[in-house]
Amino acid sequence: MIAAMSDAAESTSDTSGTTVRDERPPGPEAGGGKRPTLRERRIAAWRGAPRVLARLGFVAPLRERLALLEAAGSVYDLDEMSDIYGDGVVEALEGRVAGLLGTEAAAFFPTGTMAQQVALRCWAGRTGNPAVALHALSHPEVYERNAFSRVSGLRPVRVTSEPRLPTAAEVRDFEEPFGALMLELPLRDAGFVLPTWEELTEVVEAAREREAVVHFDGARLWECTEHFGRSLEEIAGLADSVYVSFYKSLGAFGGAALAGPATLVEEARAWRHRYGGNVFQQFPTALSALVGLDRELPRLPEYAAHARVVAAALREGLAAGGLPWSRVHPEVPHTHDFQVWLPYDAEVAAEAAIRSAEETGTVLFANHWDPKGPDLALTEVYVRAAGLEWTADDVRAAAEEFARRLLREAAERSVRA
Repeated sequence: MIAAMSDAAESTSDTSGTTVRDERPPGPEAGGGKRPTLRERRIAAWRGAPRVLARLGFVAPLRERLALLEAAGSVYDLDEMSDIYGDGVVEALEGRVAGLLGTEAAAFFPTGTMAQQVALRCWAGRTGNPAVALHALSHPEVYERNAFSRVSGLRPVRVTSEPRLPTAAEVRDFEEPFGALMLELPLRDAGFVLPTWEELTEVVEAAREREAVVHFDGARLWECTEHFGRSLEEIAGLADSVYVSFYKSLGAFGGAALAGPATLVEEARAWRHRYGGNVFQQFPTALSALVGLDRELPRLPEYAAHARVVAAALREGLAAGGLPWSRVHPEVPHTHDFQVWLPYDAEVAAEAAIRSAEETGTVLFANHWDPKGPDLALTEVYVRAAGLEWTADDVRAAAEEFARRLLREAAERSVRA
């Protein structure tokens, strides 16, 4: 959101399924131990740094993760019996989600991959059409190993591959019938982008004109209220069903929920059992999700608003540091996450970011860097509670320092080559 390492390179997946490449030459350290990989150094620097833009739970030590449950007594009666196959605290979480999204019911799932397959399989049975229209960059197409077609008998059809959500015209004029339209809100791999509220409603109306149901991949739906200027209930109300994640925005241990009509959710529970998702006990995850709903959900609009400050200052600092070109995308972030593109080799950018963190104790770029072409690298920037402590001047100074370090790193490698 984990690792498969070789001596020469590390290729891992984080908890979101993102491929992480880490290319550090093999070899022993001076003390005879194995040289740490870029990923190991990056996470160590992130954990130890006094100043970061976000502290994400999945890279924290186990002791720190377990401490999340210290607040469990404030969100649920801990004298109640533990859950067994989805009752108790799990039912309480389901009720909370249904209330927040304004749906008749919700069902807890161990993963979003399972929740969405089940939802769309149920809809296919109702519409009689297994085709699911979606974006080429959507999570099932990029990260789920063709699960729709291999496991669930669904047939994904790509409406567009442009780095934005599908338009109403593309949906209306698509050349073949489909039973369901799936929209990822926000579209993570395009830069955590969202349409305008008007565009979204038009897309939904276009699907309805084709007598298709609409399903929201809302893994990060919690983050969308600031951009749309609408409540969660209004946003979810556009769709026939919605999936939400508990760890991507809320910092829980894992888990997801499928929300929608009571009849759909009831059928989904049966398929959840068939898919192996009716887990005996889920109370740690359910409690952590309830804590996240209490602690993090109210703060997400604040994070999104501050991300705009961070993005603008970051762009200014990179330019002041002498970089010939950089791209913050979207220029004005739609949520509290966004992309940064730089015209450098991904390993060079990663080394500069890690050294900066190790030597200054300030982490501007905590995530991995993906190669996107010759001398072109991409990373994601996350802004959470820790980022609220940064002023625009703080971000500009850190970005300028990183840019100068990156220029030196690139020049030194060019000489060595």
